[in-house]
Amino acid sequence: MSRLNSIRVSKPEQLLINNLYLELSGIAPAQVHLKYEGFNAAGSIKMKSALTLIDELEQQGKLKPGSEIIESSSGNLGVALAIICASRGYKFTCVTDLACTEQARAAILAAGANLIVVKDRDANGGFLATRLATIKDKCQQNPNLVWTNQYASSSNVNAHYKYTAPEILSTFEKVDWLFVGAGTTGTLMGCIKYFAEHSPSTRIVAIDAKGSITFGHPKGIRHIPGIGTSRVPPICDHDAVKHVHLVAEQNTIAECHYWAKQGFMFGGSTGSVLTGIRHYADKIKATDTVVAISPDGGEKYLKSIYNPQWVAERFSSLPEIVPYKSKNTSDDVKIKELDYEV
Repeated sequence: MSRLNSIRVSKPEQLLINNLYLELSGIAPAQVHLKYEGFNAAGSIKMKSALTLIDELEQQGKLKPGSEIIESSSGNLGVALAIICASRGYKFTCVTDLACTEQARAAILAAGANLIVVKDRDANGGFLATRLATIKDKCQQNPNLVWTNQYASSSNVNAHYKYTAPEILSTFEKVDWLFVGAGTTGTLMGCIKYFAEHSPSTRIVAIDAKGSITFGHPKGIRHIPGIGTSRVPPICDHDAVKHVHLVAEQNTIAECHYWAKQGFMFGGSTGSVLTGIRHYADKIKATDTVVAISPDGGEKYLKSIYNPQWVAERFSSLPEIVPYKSKNTSDDVKIKELDYEV
């Protein structure tokens, strides 16, 4: 009797499945290769960011046993840092806000971290400036705190320059389109930098949320964590970003609900990214290689975007998904309305 191959790990940060792709049809003329980043101990792509942030601080000699770390997060990075800090013996405080899901908050606390939830929105309608002000106050009170600062640290970009982008190009000989959600823009900037060097013909599309000011668009209230900001991240290089598409949150939710009924439960950022691909469907050829990055699964969003009451309290209606039709196909699917043009 043959034995199955097994993966054995002794630390949570070793539990990483980095090269899994879901092959999705019905979005554009070409099949979409969705790089799923939810299979790790933290359940999101932010495990790569957290690992690189901590590893590079350790290499720089800025962390020692028992160090206290603080970071601002809307959820996923907070979970990842809480897990790594628990594994390596660091104390961790996560500063988050009301948009952080209940499940993410519970995971952060379960790993032994401290949690601060800010409730006041900033001048741009988000919570980021409030969270950052809280961190600065805490650092003034305790000079020994180490702020990983995902918004300004090159480590956030390096994580995806070193890992995410090379993983994609090691899988596909040619990538015509790459769709990436833009939050802190670490994933986006890391991919842009790597692809510029190794696959400059790839069209990289940044998917942002309507109401986000990252790329100079009007501010607005947002309810779904993951993509979008109320303060431009210092690591974001606007000149390097050639294509941007904004997605209304109604479309994000409708997209997530559509795929949940196909058996795939995605997080909000993934719903936005897939909606963005639909917008570009008429520009995509059937022979193109289309890759998109899925930051996380939908488990953390069961009480928000998958909760009918939560949705009804925030949105009067959701768009209908109707068959997508082009010259080459009649059975693809496209969002009918409410998409926000850049």
